[in-house]
Amino acid sequence: MSIVQPLLALQEIDARIRALQQEAHDIPLRKEQEKTRLRGAEEALAAAQSSLKEAQIRVDEAELEVKDRRDKITRLRQQQLTLKTNREFQAMNLEIATIEGEIDTYEGRQVAALDGLTPARARVAATEKKLQDDKAVVDGYIAELDTRLAAVQAELQQAEEQRRQALKGVPPNFLVRYSRLTDRRWPPVVPLEGNACGGCHLTQPPYKLNDVRRNSGLVVCEMCGRILYMPA
Repeated sequence: MSIVQPLLALQEIDARIRALQQEAHDIPLRKEQEKTRLRGAEEALAAAQSSLKEAQIRVDEAELEVKDRRDKITRLRQQQLTLKTNREFQAMNLEIATIEGEIDTYEGRQVAALDGLTPARARVAATEKKLQDDKAVVDGYIAELDTRLAAVQAELQQAEEQRRQALKGVPPNFLVRYSRLTDRRWPPVVPLEGNACGGCHLTQPPYKLNDVRRNSGLVVCEMCGRILYMPA
């Protein structure tokens, strides 16, 4: 058995811990990315609702203009009853005819505005449906991510306990070098690949190769300082 076997066992646990920590870090980011997907649908709905509101305003404005002019005609016809000359009567008839022409114009605008309401409402309904569908998908995926995060945190606790147990089998001087390397290079313990370091791939001098084969102590790479071992 290789003298660095305790370190290899520790490194395997550490690799799992690193992967779990990375996943735990990434899950909130993935959740935020999923929520971002909804923003496009939310913006589309807001735009559709704004268009519908504008269409309704155009309808209301046209209705008010028509009502205002009809009320004005009513007042003018009442005034006609008090007129004393035919000329005044005819002048007022002309004014009423002009206002009736304006009513025709605004009623045309009202019809056009009403025609715009139906597609505007349809767009709102369609974008609301899309947002609901997208939200259902995103909510489901976020729930899966929350479940996975809970599992990752549980696995991390188990792995950290396994690491505490594995540390008991590592000689202190081995652990010091391993810990220093872990912060700078990963993985810190690598096999020889032929005559080269499995980390940086530098060919090792003969005496290093012989030291690794003798399996009598820690041997480190000439270039990167990683701990070397002879694969089985």
